[in-house]
Amino acid sequence: MIISQFRNYSPINILFLSVVGFILCLGIFLHLPDKLDSVIFEPALGNLLGENNLINLSPSTNVFITLILTIFQATILNRITSHFNLLGKPSFLVALMYMTLASLFLPFLVLSPTLICNFISIWMLSKLLSLYRQTDVKAEMFDLGMIVGIGSLIYFPFLSMFFLLWIGLLIFRPFNWREWVTPLLGLATVYFILAVIYLWTGKMTQFYTIWLPFTYKFPTAIRIQLVDYLVLVPVIFTLILFLLVLKDNFFKSVVHIRKSFQLLFFMLCLAIVSFYWNKKLTEAHFLLCAPSIAIYMAYYFTYAKKKWFFEVVYAIITLTIIYFQFF
Repeated sequence: MIISQFRNYSPINILFLSVVGFILCLGIFLHLPDKLDSVIFEPALGNLLGENNLINLSPSTNVFITLILTIFQATILNRITSHFNLLGKPSFLVALMYMTLASLFLPFLVLSPTLICNFISIWMLSKLLSLYRQTDVKAEMFDLGMIVGIGSLIYFPFLSMFFLLWIGLLIFRPFNWREWVTPLLGLATVYFILAVIYLWTGKMTQFYTIWLPFTYKFPTAIRIQLVDYLVLVPVIFTLILFLLVLKDNFFKSVVHIRKSFQLLFFMLCLAIVSFYWNKKLTEAHFLLCAPSIAIYMAYYFTYAKKKWFFEVVYAIITLTIIYFQFF
């Protein structure tokens, strides 16, 4: 079965991962729209690129490139998880869970700024998890500040991940004010260079529009069609199972693993609450939640004991995704 196969840390699972990914996005391949344009950079770089900000690809090419990028992200995240031993044993379950989550909604299956930003999220996660190993992290924190700045040029709500840097310092490091200041310097460096470019090109007035998301009011009500989100029910059920398994194993884990799971929780929270910085809210924003949730779900499937049960749980997740893609 699928979970049992991906519990093995074998290179052949990359091929199986590609097959699963293709099956999970088969619905959009069979129901492609006539035209599918994607905006990759917003709004800071978009003001500079103008019409070049629009990616004109055929719908099939757009979806195929998205599938390839998602497979790359899944394998990179799986490698990082195995490197830091977050699951206690190497496997390809994180890659499988990420691939599954990245197929939940149709907006996840096309090129988007959040898809590109997930490469940056995974890169950030790798650097943050390595903080505990280093004696001096000021240079690392400066780099992370710049990384968040670059990510926010692609997708402005990604700026919320800056707070994850300070949270990471709280979790992994004793307080050192210099380590807290250097991420600000890194972030400021990116926007200083951007301001100079805007000034040179005579678009300084457009530079100020970058900050308009800070003026958005936090919505008191969100209109959603509950039927569209029934696909989340088995995912939420799996997360509940994860919490039950984590409760039994949490204090048996080494300290770094516990702290890493706390970091993932705050990463997930920041990805969720930053949605209101996006003027036009779409499901694509919540693709930023996929890395954290993928690791959580993989943890459950790693330690679940009843084979028939966890195989059925994953089968329900995949069948639900396929059903809602076609119907």
